Amino acid sequence: MNKDNCFQLGYISKVHGLQGEVVAVLDVDYPEHYEDIEHVFLEKNNRLAPYFLEHFVSQPNGRFLAKFEGFDDLNAAETLVGSALYLPLKDLPDLGEDQYYFHELVGFEVEDKSRGAIGSVQVIYDLQTQYLIGLDYQGKEVLIPIQDDIILKVDKAAKKVFCRLPEGLLEIYLED
Repeated sequence: MNKDNCFQLGYISKVHGLQGEVVAVLDVDYPEHYEDIEHVFLEKNNRLAPYFLEHFVSQPNGRFLAKFEGFDDLNAAETLVGSALYLPLKDLPDLGEDQYYFHELVGFEVEDKSRGAIGSVQVIYDLQTQYLIGLDYQGKEVLIPIQDDIILKVDKAAKKVFCRLPEGLLEIYLED
């Protein structure tokens, strides 16, 4: 499986008990959409490989108690800790017309309310505190926070992100 065709569902945070179970933390808005999955792809040595689940039981706070086939003891389960969990993009739940996944924005044109077109989305950065749009503006990388007061509208059909940038944001990136 190619990583470009997948999204990161979460990661394995720790071992649970002695029978090979692990705790999986899902980094998604609706973890309940994934209660019935039978397999995931784990990243090991920069490659994605399929791992099949014996069970995947929902816990509080987006955590799941997971048991993978062939991992039957503490030592085997410890090798999974820290691994990122992936699923194919086709497994993402459908969204409403006015909703979008951040990865869909890559390539969209960014248009500021006062400046007009300023560039296209090159990358989405996932920081622990917020998500950022990375775009090239006059040869410099500019980071735009994905926040409701900045991102006004996303038009998926036109492939445009309409925003109202804070005063001085672009100028900060243009300073030497």
